[in-house]
Amino acid sequence: MENKPINKALIVDDEPDLCQLAEITLNRMGLNTESANTLEDAKQLLEHSSFDLCLTDMNLPDGNGIELVAHIQQTYPDLPVAVITAYGNMESAVKALKAGAFDFVSKPIDLQVLRGLVTSAMQLPKANTGTHDTNNSNKILGNSRAVEALRNKLKKLARSQAPVFIHGESGCGKELAAKTIHQLGARTKQPFIPVNCGAIPNELMESEFFGHKKGSFTGASQDKTGLFMAANGGTLFLDEVADLPLNMQVKLLRAIQEKSIRAIGEQQEQKVDVRILSASHKDLGQLVKQGAFREDLYYRINVIELEIPALRDRADDIPLLIDFLLTKLSKANNQTDSPPTISTGAKALLKEYSFPGNIRELENILERAITLVENSCIEVEDLHLPDASISTTSAPNSSPTTPKTMPNTTANLAEQEKNSIVTALEKHRWNKTAAAKELGLSLRQLRYRLQKLNIE
Repeated sequence: MENKPINKALIVDDEPDLCQLAEITLNRMGLNTESANTLEDAKQLLEHSSFDLCLTDMNLPDGNGIELVAHIQQTYPDLPVAVITAYGNMESAVKALKAGAFDFVSKPIDLQVLRGLVTSAMQLPKANTGTHDTNNSNKILGNSRAVEALRNKLKKLARSQAPVFIHGESGCGKELAAKTIHQLGARTKQPFIPVNCGAIPNELMESEFFGHKKGSFTGASQDKTGLFMAANGGTLFLDEVADLPLNMQVKLLRAIQEKSIRAIGEQQEQKVDVRILSASHKDLGQLVKQGAFREDLYYRINVIELEIPALRDRADDIPLLIDFLLTKLSKANNQTDSPPTISTGAKALLKEYSFPGNIRELENILERAITLVENSCIEVEDLHLPDASISTTSAPNSSPTTPKTMPNTTANLAEQEKNSIVTALEKHRWNKTAAAKELGLSLRQLRYRLQKLNIE
């Protein structure tokens, strides 16, 4: 019995040489191919045959590649489509990605890049059978409309190689969203490398991202593999990308556009196949206007923007998250025999809290409560929530006078909290770590309060 290739590709191009090159390359990879010279011919073939990949030129005699991308997105959502663009025409590439293209390749076609693209496309799960990590710690939990919409968006983004910029408040789960995109996509078996751009000293940044050769500078005692090469074939997640200095932004832009990097001290560039996901709680658009972030890099990493909802905008998920986090914390503290519980009143109070630190703050609050609680049940008094941050507009059983009296109370509490923080900071000569310890806060919680209370 003859063994036939499982996968089949549609190549759409009116240039015979390019069409033949793509056919030969894909045939050698074990794919059957069919070719079309026009947009209309491609639509006819799609209607009568089943394909696993479509590769189309941007310019066709009766239309363009983006029209075909849109048609396939609408009619054959399981079919990944890649677009061939003119060299250096990033505008067309970005338009194609926004329209739903899986990826793009520039002319003249680099066969190594083309083979990598095809391999990734063939590993992509079907849209309706995408799998997810069964470990709850890697899931976005919740049943609210906001979370359902987010999960659907993540599944769609996982079927593309487009750069995604993830925006949201601190602690809302931006890295988890990035990891989900990676896990549901074609690169799931390859590395997911997260990096906090704000945590790398400026003088080490180029070495961290691109690596270095032994002896290339003082202290370079051995070769170092950079983050790009560590993520090769997989996903590089740039958290707090707004913290990159301008000189590094230039080098990052070139690495993304050229899909190649050069280690410090290395003479030759190396090709690298990495999907870029980035995130920040800052407004990148505003930073561009201020000249603090390069506009060309902004448009390159922000092909698609993903907004992560704040916890207060998905308050119905808080009880579920509380149960999950209590289970997680009890395992971490070896309390599985007698796991901590929480009273109905404490749960209700948490549901009304505004959570400026989002899910990370919820976990910190519960962890502190477990440590300090007298018995195994967390009560309202064990939470130690700042009254100024508790919503009163939707609080159950609130008296008619609450809205009238609360503003002054809130203002007084905020002023008291501000004075306490400033006093602690001045006492420790503005050493935030020492001040946070005295105040009984984590360093992250202190930073939230500094920002919230406008303490410079």
